[in-house]
Amino acid sequence: MKIAVPVPFLDLKIQHQAIQEELLSAISKVIESQIFILGPFVEKIERRLAAYCGTDFAIGLSSGTDALLVSLTALGVGPRDEVITTAYSFFATAGAIARLHAKPVFVDIDRATYNLNPNGIEKAITPATKAILVVHLFGQCAEMNPILKVAEQARIPVIEDAAQAVGAEYQGGRRAGSMGTIGCLSFFPTKNLSAMGDGGMVVTNDPKLAEKVRMLRVHGAKTKGEHLLIGGNFRLDALQAAILDVKLNYLDNWIRERGEIARSYRELFEKANLDQKGIIFPEERYSEQGLSHPHTYHQFVIRVPRRDDLKNFLKEKGIETAIYYPLPIHLQPCFAFLGYRRGGFPESERAAQESLALPIYPGLGRIQQEAIMEAIAEFYPS
Repeated sequence: MKIAVPVPFLDLKIQHQAIQEELLSAISKVIESQIFILGPFVEKIERRLAAYCGTDFAIGLSSGTDALLVSLTALGVGPRDEVITTAYSFFATAGAIARLHAKPVFVDIDRATYNLNPNGIEKAITPATKAILVVHLFGQCAEMNPILKVAEQARIPVIEDAAQAVGAEYQGGRRAGSMGTIGCLSFFPTKNLSAMGDGGMVVTNDPKLAEKVRMLRVHGAKTKGEHLLIGGNFRLDALQAAILDVKLNYLDNWIRERGEIARSYRELFEKANLDQKGIIFPEERYSEQGLSHPHTYHQFVIRVPRRDDLKNFLKEKGIETAIYYPLPIHLQPCFAFLGYRRGGFPESERAAQESLALPIYPGLGRIQQEAIMEAIAEFYPS
């Protein structure tokens, strides 16, 4: 099969064109109101996302990174504190910890899911441990039950970085962000629920934490002119809130479509016997539990031999892919002072060398998937 047009890694035009009139109407209402910062549009999406995530409170913020920073701040994380987290994630996970002059303490990942391995947490706890920051990577929840058990025994709060996993469900139908002490969402334009710019949110069941986050996002003020805390400018814009309010109506359908594309990939790869050539597909760990969204497939990440060569080969064919993440966090140059060395977290390092994300987004066609499969099969001949 000859590919007629390039296959982009992500095409947002398909999604936006289908709902363009609704989006323009929502934006127009904000313009007419002249309320651009916080206000009723932000309050509405906060109510809706709290209900969607299964929490009592949701607080709109300026980005997913700021959601992490504000959550850590609200929990009192500061100098000389330690926060246990994964060695394999987007940099912001550990960067938010370091910005507060606390120490990231890394734990390796589970090879099959790329998520934090619960077995490494207990031995990483010290008297200085202030929090555990769990990431639900690529759209699937981490193993929260054993993580929460360890945290409860040690009386340590758990922050859920659900930036890539809004809507993802865990055992019992609990949604990402609702299981720990506090959860963080991102609405970066590439996310499953995306703004047209930066945006984020914190979700929690703790009223005191919710109130603290509300203050921190407006320079620590509870009432105008009186600052009880030292916060910052971490507010969600009304325009982004209105856009999210429209898109939330479609999120479940978009997640289902992503799941269908993931199943189609598996079917095509199995027909081509690509599983016999060292390619490993994403694992849906909770797929047998009757959940609506056991995996939201923010990314469809495979493991492949000769990853970089394959990526270059596909690029020549007009097929875009991406690497998440080429260098684990513990090996980032800015964290050299922590003393971690190559070989310290072998699964994270192996994932960084082998993983490749294929295109997956609402509107990706079967013909495009077949072209991707055939190109990969060509690279790994029988």
